[in-house]
Amino acid sequence: MIQTDIAIIGAGPVGLFAIFEAGLLKMRCHLIDYLPQVGGQLSEIYPKKPIYDIPGFPSVGAQELVDNLMEQAKPFNPTFTLGERVEDLERRGHADFVLTTNMGTKIQAKAVVIAGGLGVFEPRKPAVEDLEKFENGKGVNYMILDPERFRNQRVVLAGGGDSALDWTIFLSEVVSELTLIHRSESFRGAPDSVSKVMELAEKKKINLVLNTNLTSVAGNGHLQSVTMEHSKTKEIATIETDHLIPLFGLSPKLGPIENWGLNIEKNAIVVNTDDYSTGVDGIWAIGDINTYTNKLKLILCGFHEAALMSHSVYKYINPGVKYTMKYTTVNGVNEF
Repeated sequence: MIQTDIAIIGAGPVGLFAIFEAGLLKMRCHLIDYLPQVGGQLSEIYPKKPIYDIPGFPSVGAQELVDNLMEQAKPFNPTFTLGERVEDLERRGHADFVLTTNMGTKIQAKAVVIAGGLGVFEPRKPAVEDLEKFENGKGVNYMILDPERFRNQRVVLAGGGDSALDWTIFLSEVVSELTLIHRSESFRGAPDSVSKVMELAEKKKINLVLNTNLTSVAGNGHLQSVTMEHSKTKEIATIETDHLIPLFGLSPKLGPIENWGLNIEKNAIVVNTDDYSTGVDGIWAIGDINTYTNKLKLILCGFHEAALMSHSVYKYINPGVKYTMKYTTVNGVNEF
């Protein structure tokens, strides 16, 4: 079981900055995120987008900001569980929680901070019957956490955006057989990526199937085949495969958090602006996932919330212990 002072649900920019603020108070953090990398929306949706409202940076790239936050957090040795979603939260006593993910990972923490942005980014799944039977390591994957897992395997990718195109290009050198299925004749991704995928298809390095929709999956304990239908001719075809990877994008949802007894309004967690506590003892919420009067969904506001939250958590974890505020401009980070 992983043990930490603060379990932070969400590894977006606000969650990453919370590592720094908690570290100044000598509290260690473990972050859990359903996405396979840190950065939240900044890394997953618009890594190249410039951001203009970060103090001290007239303009900073989204991924550059994430990289800087990770560098800032490095002295405090944070740990991460990525590509997994927190499914269960158990309170065992004061300052004693156990979080369990969908993959069975358990994290024991003294405090829980929800920094999930707009919520858990869940994959958009195709409307295919029995798809869930082959999830959780049985052949259907909605994210690619470790490409080596698919080495010398037969893989069917489905999708027409940048993610589907990029992974098609990458996996073409890894898998034994790769098929890309797309429901249209045109792609939504970068023109250069489209050209590379078309070139792979012309060279017979991948199978490219357009104007086609997935209709069914089959297997005996593990995925063995997928069936698809041509949208115009209605022709049915079945492909034998070891893995199906539908890459249809992500949608934000609160997920299991909705069942934790929190006060929720319009898909956001109501907090006390004194310290961004949720009203449930030992749980705080910071960033876009919380709500209060005059709430502004800005990264810089989330940074402010992370600072106040950290001091509140310190008092919760260390009741009666007096802490004297220090300034990094005087002491430097290594003094904390």
